[in-house]
Amino acid sequence: MKKGRLWASVGYPESLPTDWKDKLIETGLQIAVSPLHDKDIDPTGEVKKAHYHFIFNYDGPTTYNHVKELCDSLNMTIPIKLESLRGMYRYHLHLDNPDKFQYDDRDRILLNGFDSKSADALTSTEIDKLTTEILAFIDDNDVLEYSDLLYYLRVNDLVNMLNVAKSHTILFNTYIRSKRHKISKNA
Repeated sequence: MKKGRLWASVGYPESLPTDWKDKLIETGLQIAVSPLHDKDIDPTGEVKKAHYHFIFNYDGPTTYNHVKELCDSLNMTIPIKLESLRGMYRYHLHLDNPDKFQYDDRDRILLNGFDSKSADALTSTEIDKLTTEILAFIDDNDVLEYSDLLYYLRVNDLVNMLNVAKSHTILFNTYIRSKRHKISKNA
């Protein structure tokens, strides 16, 4: 029997009970609900039927039948076991599908303490890529103060780059100090 901690399902507004949020809160499960997907387009160019995507995060491995009972009680589609929390969490907004409508994170519903930070955490590959981009930015713009780097990233709303810069202070501060030292040595 298939078991897993992370499950997903789809619910249609006209099929869900009117008190679906209350019923989900009563489960105590950590749950993320996408914004209402009412602007999705199918391959023929027609607008798809409006729907929500649900992520159910159980504390331990749970059987398909147990999750299906919950989905059936709320008139949702059959559940699917997730391999990646982050992938489905990002799909809620179509973050990795630029050709699809980009939904607003402020319209997402998080229930029972769903941990959005771990679901949206950058991968080590993404952190490495952003680190390289920040180093190139420092070089290309002759940044000589760590505070100037943080200021630029903050005022330009480069959130992921700012988070990487803040969590790698020693690397970037040392790199910038080394550039300043090299300049003064060559002057």
